[in-house]
Amino acid sequence: MADKKDINPIMKQVLELGPTLAFFLLYIRIKENTYTMGGIDYSGFIVATLLFVPILLAAMGALWFLTGKLSRMQIFTAFMVIFFGGLTAWFNDERFFKMKTTLVYGFFTVTLGIGLLQGRSYLAFVLNEMLPMENEGWMILTRRLCLAFAVLAVANEVVWRTMSTDLWVKIETFGFPLALMAFLMLQFSLLQRYLIDPDQES
Repeated sequence: MADKKDINPIMKQVLELGPTLAFFLLYIRIKENTYTMGGIDYSGFIVATLLFVPILLAAMGALWFLTGKLSRMQIFTAFMVIFFGGLTAWFNDERFFKMKTTLVYGFFTVTLGIGLLQGRSYLAFVLNEMLPMENEGWMILTRRLCLAFAVLAVANEVVWRTMSTDLWVKIETFGFPLALMAFLMLQFSLLQRYLIDPDQES
C-alpha cells in the first residue's frame, strides 16, 4: 500500500474540484454545438460529459501520485461518472448522466441509513482519525447527513426532470456542493461540544 504523502492544500482542492469546474466551462463553451461522430449527432452536453471522464481520471491519477491514496468516496464517484458517462454516450441520452447524481446521493443515504439501523456511524469509521468526536456526536451528524443526502437526491430528481439542462448544470456544479458545504459547516459548529481535544484526552 502506498504511503500517505503531504500535499499543498490548494493543489489538493484544485485536483478535487477542478474536473467538475472544467465540465461546467466545457459545457458553457460548447452547449449550443452539435457534433457528428460515426454518423450520429451528439449535443454539446454529451460531448462535455465524454471529455469530463478523462479529465476526472487524470486528476485522480495526479491526486493518487501526490498523496499516495484515494478515498473510497473518490473511487466510487469516479466509477459512477465513468459508468453513467458511458451510458450517456452509448444511448446518446443525457438523462443517464443527470440520474448519476441522484444515485450517488441515494447510495450515501442508504449506506448511512444501514449503519444507523445497526446502531453504528459509518461516518465515524471513515472520518474519526481526521475529526475526533464522541460517539453521540457522530450518531447525530450521521442522522442529519443521511437526511441531507436524501433531500439532495430528491432535489436532483426534481431539477433534472422539471428544469432545463442549462439550469441543471449550474445547480449540479455550484448549488448542490455549496448547499452541502454550508450544511456541514453548520453541523460542525452545532456539534462543537462533542469534539474531542487530543491534548486533553492524553
